[in-house]
Amino acid sequence: MSILNSDDQSNPYLSDPDVLLMLDFQKGDPAAFETLMKRYYKRILNFIFRFLGDEQTADDLTQEVFIRVYRSGSSYQPRAKVQTWLFEIAKNLSLNESRRRKRKIISLEEPFEVDDNEVKRQIADHNIPSPDQDILFQENQAAIEVAINSLPENQRAVVLLRRYEDFSYEEIAKTMNCSVSAVKSLLSRARERLKVLLADIRHQ
Repeated sequence: MSILNSDDQSNPYLSDPDVLLMLDFQKGDPAAFETLMKRYYKRILNFIFRFLGDEQTADDLTQEVFIRVYRSGSSYQPRAKVQTWLFEIAKNLSLNESRRRKRKIISLEEPFEVDDNEVKRQIADHNIPSPDQDILFQENQAAIEVAINSLPENQRAVVLLRRYEDFSYEEIAKTMNCSVSAVKSLLSRARERLKVLLADIRHQ
């Protein structure tokens, strides 16, 4: 039986190579899932690590993300980019974990290893930063680390998605389950809060 419906010919997500991998996995190709996991594992791991600041928890939750994707294979429908779907799961798990435990201040520059591969957290070097990124280019690394980890959860999530994953406003909105205007509002409040936090840190 076909897994696609009559509207699939006009489905914009069918042009996403990751969606095609999920559909291949749904048809019984385990290599498609392995390819998808290899493509996104480190990115999801980095996102969760930056959010929570705990290596073991980040590794555990990243595995949980892909366990959920694996279990969803039979019922999968291409209603969004796979990237957005994965980060939405990662965001929800991170928020739940953050609310259960005290956050730790971390170093975004400190590498750690996953399956013998070093993962390095670095500030992205975009040639033309967007307005909500400007503040991050203007301050030193240590201050940025402390400031980002001091943001409220939702503000921290949108900053990480925008800054490190280069998500568009629309992609962040889908990941956060909110409107584009809400994303812009969160980023604006985060930017203002970062200015205050960074100013306080500089004067300590």
